[in-house]
Amino acid sequence: MINFSLDKLKHTASGNFFLMAGPCAIEGEEIALRIAEKIVNITDKLEIPFIFKGSYRKANRSKGGSFTGIGDEKALKILEKVGKTFNVPTVTDIHESAEAAMAAAYVDVLQIPAFLCRQTDLLIAAALTGKVVNVKKGQFLSAGSMKFAVEKIVESGNNRVVLTDRGNTFGYQDLIVDYRGLPEMQGFGVPVVMDCTHSLQQPNQSSGVTGGKPELIETIAKAAIAVGADGLFIETHPDPANAKSDGANMLQLDLLEDLLVKLVRIRKAVI
Repeated sequence: MINFSLDKLKHTASGNFFLMAGPCAIEGEEIALRIAEKIVNITDKLEIPFIFKGSYRKANRSKGGSFTGIGDEKALKILEKVGKTFNVPTVTDIHESAEAAMAAAYVDVLQIPAFLCRQTDLLIAAALTGKVVNVKKGQFLSAGSMKFAVEKIVESGNNRVVLTDRGNTFGYQDLIVDYRGLPEMQGFGVPVVMDCTHSLQQPNQSSGVTGGKPELIETIAKAAIAVGADGLFIETHPDPANAKSDGANMLQLDLLEDLLVKLVRIRKAVI
């Protein structure tokens, strides 16, 4: 189900899930364009609707010295260039209400980070831009409680809402995925996405660097498609070990095509 319109979103009649994918953070123009080109080639071949993802700034960091970005305007202009170069929609996170209009001038979808999904002013500011708003479910919330996030956006005059599940807190340093939440959130009348990379994070490590289990990305993605997820969110990088943000749970870019081929087969089997 894709119940929002984006001028540059291709292959919407294919019956496939849609994909939000790209690096965790915008590290520079060359690598962003390289990642985008690779994903565009794959998704065009497989007829998967694709939205390029990249955070122009990382506001939620464990340590004060962690990488946060290359500069807001510089990163947003790179996102804009990706969209124009490959004719694909783009998505980025926003963290405060004042950022909504700024980011909306460069991208097609505004994403609300999981930790901020209850921030009323932020949700309303995103809604008022008229852009598609993708709200990540907080690790601390039930799927059912996300109906209030949807209501805040819709009541602000914007019905272009997507919800993304990224797992639930399990103890202090792990997450688990409750797949019952996907159909429950679909019951709110919005597309639901499974975040296949952040749901494998291992937060709150003593090192101050979030860990992850990227070897299970395929498992999370297969299960999500099998239970009817409308879309997938996958952060990917050609060299995750040297990525500047969230490398521990990103998918190696060279592994993406094989994974998507398998997922398209599963999608055809279950629809």
